[in-house]
Amino acid sequence: MRTLVIGGHSRSVGKTSLVVDLIRAFPEAGWTAVKITQYGHSLCSAHGEPCDCAPRDHAVALDEEMDRSGRTDTSRFLVAGAKRSLWLRTPQGELADGMPALREALSGAENVILESNAILQLLRPQLYLAVLEPSQEDFKATALRYL
Repeated sequence: MRTLVIGGHSRSVGKTSLVVDLIRAFPEAGWTAVKITQYGHSLCSAHGEPCDCAPRDHAVALDEEMDRSGRTDTSRFLVAGAKRSLWLRTPQGELADGMPALREALSGAENVILESNAILQLLRPQLYLAVLEPSQEDFKATALRYL
């Protein structure tokens, strides 16, 4: 399995757009695209929306996107031409808890593109690309670690 990781130094710097552009540019790769979200308090992993569940009520969620409307990031991956699109959600700092389910879901995938900085703690991709936006001062510690 060949892996490409797209990270970025902050939120809203164009990580998803780069993933979409790469999927579209190399359709023959038959990409399996993965968006990884580590959530904090008040965001439910089961639905990805605000809730008041306890953090351990839904510790890890992995869903395969089927909607091709383009309204969500994972849907945009499918519209761009990804063979499959997955969304992994875990509590902040507990990405390792989601790895068994992710590895199982990716078994048999030939080319995988993941949107995440944190995944670099748990796997070594063939290529890591970081999206930087100089006008945005916020800098994720995970992005700084891997530059």
